[in-house]
Amino acid sequence: MKELEFREAVAADLPQILRIIAQAKAQMRALGSTQWQDGYPAEADIRRDLRLGYGYVLVRAAAPDRPIAYGAVVFDGEAAYAGIAGSWLTEGPYVVVHRLAVADGEKGRGAATAFMRRTEALARARGVRAFRIDTNFDNRYMLRMLSRLGFAYCGKIRYESGERLAFEKRL
Repeated sequence: MKELEFREAVAADLPQILRIIAQAKAQMRALGSTQWQDGYPAEADIRRDLRLGYGYVLVRAAAPDRPIAYGAVVFDGEAAYAGIAGSWLTEGPYVVVHRLAVADGEKGRGAATAFMRRTEALARARGVRAFRIDTNFDNRYMLRMLSRLGFAYCGKIRYESGERLAFEKRL
């Protein structure tokens, strides 16, 4: 998807990012998922991502100011991952994606896969050779994508909001 660009999110992207998150929450609710139905992620979470440099967007080259996908790309680790009930494939630095969401008009067109592949490329460029992610047991779209992208199930992790399935891919 060469017409797509992957870049760090900026404050001007916030209204569109919040729309994308709201659309994702509504889709999950309509599908009967319990994920993201407790107020998370909230605007404060996205603002924190932007402040810390975690927020990334996928945009069409023809409309670089209109994000079609959002995610937090984190190289600082994830505290919950230390308590995995299972085991990771690797030790050492890794990248993790949180809060991945795609705009309604773009779903099913490969935007989430493109976001994940761009994250892999960014990690490799930084010398990071592992990619970890977690999702709810009933997020079938994410589970299917992780399988297609070669992620391996590693176990379960726990957040205050509940248990999540954890995956890793060697890069």
